Amino acid sequence: MSRRVTPPAAGSARLLADQALERAAGAPLIGGNAVRVLKDATENFPAWKEAIAGATRFILFESYIFDDDRVGIEFRDALAAKAASGVKVRVLYDWLGSPKGLFSSRFWRPLRDAGAEVRAFNPPRLDSPFGWIRRDHRKSIAIDGRIGFVSGLCASGDWEGRPERGQDPWRDTGIEIRGPAVADVERAFAQVWSAVGDPIPEDEATDPASIPPEGEVDLRVVAGAPNAAELFRLDQFIAAIARERLWLTDAYFVPLSLYVEALRSAARDGVDVRLLLPGSSDLPLVSPLSRSGYRPLLEAGVRVFEWNGTMLHAKTAVVDGRWARIGSTNLNFASFVGNYELDVAIEDEGVAAELERLYAEDLGNATEIVLKARRLGPGTAVRRAAAKPRRASPESSARGATAGALRLGKVVGGALTHPRELGNSESRAMAVAGVALLGLAVAAIRWPHAIAWPFAAIMTWLAVSYLIRAWRERSGGGPRRQP
Repeated sequence: MSRRVTPPAAGSARLLADQALERAAGAPLIGGNAVRVLKDATENFPAWKEAIAGATRFILFESYIFDDDRVGIEFRDALAAKAASGVKVRVLYDWLGSPKGLFSSRFWRPLRDAGAEVRAFNPPRLDSPFGWIRRDHRKSIAIDGRIGFVSGLCASGDWEGRPERGQDPWRDTGIEIRGPAVADVERAFAQVWSAVGDPIPEDEATDPASIPPEGEVDLRVVAGAPNAAELFRLDQFIAAIARERLWLTDAYFVPLSLYVEALRSAARDGVDVRLLLPGSSDLPLVSPLSRSGYRPLLEAGVRVFEWNGTMLHAKTAVVDGRWARIGSTNLNFASFVGNYELDVAIEDEGVAAELERLYAEDLGNATEIVLKARRLGPGTAVRRAAAKPRRASPESSARGATAGALRLGKVVGGALTHPRELGNSESRAMAVAGVALLGLAVAAIRWPHAIAWPFAAIMTWLAVSYLIRAWRERSGGGPRRQP
């Protein structure tokens, strides 16, 4: 086990909070670490390359996207050079996240020829028609039991920008860890590695007791897995106990209703709740879905900001100047429930202060979405999202002393009893969905084969998958391991 932090004898409330955080996250608090917050590719990629160059025993490299471009090739070749020198290199990428150039072995051949092990997470299988929904969305590196990285960045040129396309670098945040918690980053890698093949031999795992303390930072490595919802539980709890500030950055914000109600409840209690989201997304469907949920947040006092740059890809949180989170989990159902994700929850005022500074800096390149009154008739007014939002202001707007346990009860109660108001942006999203469904209906009437053949193909695939599983069970092989 990693080096656990002994909770201070500061009263039953603190002890209960520590216990609740550990159970919610499924991760112990690990002390004795040194951490460095890394902004964008300009700080993350050089740190990764330096650590890879200094590896002497092993490298564990996990990336949702591993692009066949200049950046991807640079990292591939750096890893191949270390493998050729005798360093044990294991690379894990997601099949759906890394499609370009990866359907053949051409891209990976130099790495495999150098002696590295490369695995793709969850490629399509005949016996699992919907297995592709489950993804490995983690981004981590662990080297020699001495240094680890957890972030939202991938091995792709998107993060450095693509001038030939007029694309600026993506905004993202990562963290470098030195100390006992590196063993937990390794353990998280081994979890997914074993889900797609033979596990890493036990004698190759780093003994946490062998890693000396490097600093005084306490943190948890939260290894989210499908259906476990570790970070969802943790974020719910953090929203409930926040007293002054809860500042969130997210790339693909399509939250669950319970989480929306947690943010609304905190804001109504006077907590300065802020959401910093992309103004435009690399996934065009996400932006209208995100905006359709702004109204209930704004009406409760949550402040929503949209980034004015190319793409905001960071997933961070900072609370009350004492608690921070950095990692891969987005505030949506896929990340909370469906994917393998990896985040670091840090209990340190210095790290929190650094994230607050970066957040205030980011707000300088963001636009705030506000509500304004619109009259419909004599004595009648409603509020809607402003067509001309106002500029962001970095300063804190409200502070409230709240009772966390009471708010947690209000979160659940509000989610069950208060229906969400349908706003203008929501109606536009639903109109688009209605038009799309109407188009499908017309296509089914005019060209029934265009609907019938795909439906028949899916049903055939499902039937074959069940027959394969039934044969395996009957032959005594048991069910095949599902990643």
